[in-house]
Amino acid sequence: MSEKMDLKAKLGLDVFKPVGQPHIKIRPSMEKDSRLKPAIRLCPSGLYSENENGEVVLATVDGCIECGTCRIACGTEVLEWNYPEGGTGVQFRFG
Repeated sequence: MSEKMDLKAKLGLDVFKPVGQPHIKIRPSMEKDSRLKPAIRLCPSGLYSENENGEVVLATVDGCIECGTCRIACGTEVLEWNYPEGGTGVQFRFG
């Protein structure tokens, strides 16, 4: 019987193709909006963080699994979210 893989191990098998333009952007002047805070703890890829000024930062979209959790949790008023252009983004290798 094979061992079950945890989520981190499964995500480690995925391949990420570089994206020309980021498919997720924090809307201008919305970095301190409290509606962005849930993305810090809910994003399964850990792409969001808070800087020393209390602003939510999205440093890169590399590693995004395109699940849409941030879009649902934060809303489109503060976050611009689109699927990446074809042939880029995540390619799932497990499941």
